[in-house]
Amino acid sequence: MAKYTKNFGFMHRAGILMPVSSLPSEYGIGSLGKSAYEFVDFLDSTGHKCWQVLPMNPTSYGDSPYQSPASAAGNPYFIDLDILAEEGLLTAEDLEGQKDNSTTINYGWLFSARYSALRLAYSRFMPNAAYEEFVNENSSWLEDYAYFMALKVNNNYCQWTLWDEEYRNYKKALTHKAEFESEISFWRWVQFAFMSQWKDVVAYAHKKKISVIGDMPIYVAHDSADVWASPEQFLLDEHYNPTVVAGCPPDGYAPDGQLWGNPIYNWELMEKEGFAWWLNRVGAAFRLYDILRIDHFRGFAGYYNIPFGEPTARNGKWDSAPGIELFRAIKEAYPESKIIAEDLGVITDDVRELLVDTGFPGMKMLQFGVYDDDSEYMPRMFKNKNCVVYSSTHDSDCTYSWLEGLDEAAAERLEKECPTSEDQSRTYDVIELALSSIANLAVIPMQDYLELSNEVGRMNTPSTASGNWGWRIDKNYDTPELREKVSKMLQKTNRKK
Repeated sequence: MAKYTKNFGFMHRAGILMPVSSLPSEYGIGSLGKSAYEFVDFLDSTGHKCWQVLPMNPTSYGDSPYQSPASAAGNPYFIDLDILAEEGLLTAEDLEGQKDNSTTINYGWLFSARYSALRLAYSRFMPNAAYEEFVNENSSWLEDYAYFMALKVNNNYCQWTLWDEEYRNYKKALTHKAEFESEISFWRWVQFAFMSQWKDVVAYAHKKKISVIGDMPIYVAHDSADVWASPEQFLLDEHYNPTVVAGCPPDGYAPDGQLWGNPIYNWELMEKEGFAWWLNRVGAAFRLYDILRIDHFRGFAGYYNIPFGEPTARNGKWDSAPGIELFRAIKEAYPESKIIAEDLGVITDDVRELLVDTGFPGMKMLQFGVYDDDSEYMPRMFKNKNCVVYSSTHDSDCTYSWLEGLDEAAAERLEKECPTSEDQSRTYDVIELALSSIANLAVIPMQDYLELSNEVGRMNTPSTASGNWGWRIDKNYDTPELREKVSKMLQKTNRKK
């Protein structure tokens, strides 16, 4: 296949990983309003050319953006209420009841409070040409999402496999769709409001010559519009339950492995259909982002699957996936697509081969580099520029806490690679190590620039069911001192151009 472009239209640049959910806000969670534009200004003033976000999809039970009820939809919580008020859809009194300045995101409160405001705004909305155009252009995914959510509400949000057969079966459910038109229209508008605001934020970033990196989970949630509307695309039994589910095998960090629970794709059927399901999904993503990070890239070469109902991931097995055929189809459909492969963890020869064949840049996470003398994750071992280096990720320790927890051998290896400086903190030493590498792109999580500990800033701890995805940045984070400090670091490492 034709090789993908080895860069993204720039060379030796820097980006920041900052979830939209963590942006400052009076309303309990980050949004697509003023603070999003201010963060773009922070990126611009400090010399960063990329903003990486976490998946922007709706969240459900467990609050994870990687377990969404709709892979193409946007998170309703991110809709900015102040913008709705400016449009005349909410009043100052309406906004008062939506305020929450908790230090972490309270998803339970959001679920009960936010939709009341959105429904009130929708009741005052008058459909216009922009709305009608949006509905028509996005019908391929919007109609299934909106109907699925209408049925969710009608069934008290219970899992779709527990609905009556008339609604559990997608084709039968379509005969009842007209009965739910009022509720369906609300969910269409929710996506219109989200997409309109996000489009404006991205346009503002582009004015500053900043690219947006999106994040696509490899799998979708079982309790999702995706699986309900296209059950044949997944390995399900006659009751629509998965026959096998996704996860990771046992390792030193998780003796029982990781049991994610997502249904596995019916790869045989997908390939016969020319990967139409995937092309629709990827196309929807590229309408939102400039660059797409695909999570768990190794699952496109070979995937680990566990029999449904197993209590752990111990009894799973590996199967092969048609990765290169899929990416050939994506390349043909979207020849200008820009993709980052999340290739972290135990990488086998088939994954390395797929990475070479696609030409995608893989990820280099510095925290993985201190456990072997010549680790491929240390900058001096990078073979070429076609990679993206990270000081840490949303799934790892914040660099500050990671440094505190290093054992003696790991700390000694790091000291050899990255000698302790006299004029900056150890966290900034690691940041400098990443930025000084030959990697085409270096991405630093905002928590590292702020030197936050796990207690304050950790986003997610894999294999834990609670206490994740709640980090909120301090509303006063953006100071002249921080801007100068970060800007000088990019100048020092020749990434500010």
